[in-house]
Amino acid sequence: MKRALITGITGQDGSYLAELLYEKGYQVHGMVRRSSSLNRGRIDHLFDGGDHSDRRFLHYGDLTDASSVNRLIREIKPDEIYNLGAQSHVKVSFEIPEYTAETAGLGALRLLEGIRETGLVTRFYQAGSSEMYGLVREVPQKETTPFYPRSPYAAAKVYAHSVAVNYREAYGMFVCNGILFNHESPRRGENFVTRKITRAVAAIKLGREDKLALGNLEAKRDWGYAKDYVEAMWRMLQQDVADDYVVATGEMHTVKEFCEVAFGHVGLDWQKYVSVDPRYFRPSEVDTLLGDASKAKKQLGWEPKVKFHDLVKLMVDADLEALKRGPTPHKAGEVVP
Repeated sequence: MKRALITGITGQDGSYLAELLYEKGYQVHGMVRRSSSLNRGRIDHLFDGGDHSDRRFLHYGDLTDASSVNRLIREIKPDEIYNLGAQSHVKVSFEIPEYTAETAGLGALRLLEGIRETGLVTRFYQAGSSEMYGLVREVPQKETTPFYPRSPYAAAKVYAHSVAVNYREAYGMFVCNGILFNHESPRRGENFVTRKITRAVAAIKLGREDKLALGNLEAKRDWGYAKDYVEAMWRMLQQDVADDYVVATGEMHTVKEFCEVAFGHVGLDWQKYVSVDPRYFRPSEVDTLLGDASKAKKQLGWEPKVKFHDLVKLMVDADLEALKRGPTPHKAGEVVP
């Protein structure tokens, strides 16, 4: 039985990856931070109730604390490590840049150094981001496209990517970087623009709200389905040779288009409800992201399954069902850190 350690297991990607690995027969270990309130809604169905003591475990640890990282590596001895943990909100990274660097950048270094120090033979996945391309040098972006980060988050991810390559080359470690373009789902955090839109659509449709404030409506993104993308992560670590891969759909849409599809799905005209608020603009914008996943398709045999319009609709439907079951915890247009 393979053992996998997932940092960021309580997040969108971590929860889908935990499900995938468990279905494949892995023993799944997740690292969670200690906090005053539990944030495990995405993984409750995996770790609450039932007899699963032999295959599913949660451990306290923190990417800012090397001792806890090293302890977990020594105790678990994972065959595969997936580093998905980080402060991952781009705009928030301008407000807490140092903490973002500690988690998204140095967190990867602590894991890699922990592997090296223990001498563990394991396979390591580093979660990269299309934000690393920033002010893009070419369209579409592929593995050889130069990085030009435009936020503390993106800069931290570039560091993590670079140090991962360095440990692979310097120490012969099996380390893969996944450069994932935007990927969404009903489990996406509510302060990310896609989920903010779909929750607002649901709330407006149900008569609970009447407006939605957004930032740059012309920003263009390559949006895919998170559940598809975690399969690509797993496929990377099953290869004979470690390498880096872009994971994307190859389609680009604006935030405005996302609004059109989301509101249109419930029979509403988005222009009647959406306004632009300067608070949601970044200090430095990333205007265009479009990925070329040809390498992943050829070498991993990976293909995105869920198309843009279907993704938007499934997110709206999920939020409609969620809001029908209970009240929304905050206004969709509110600034949520």
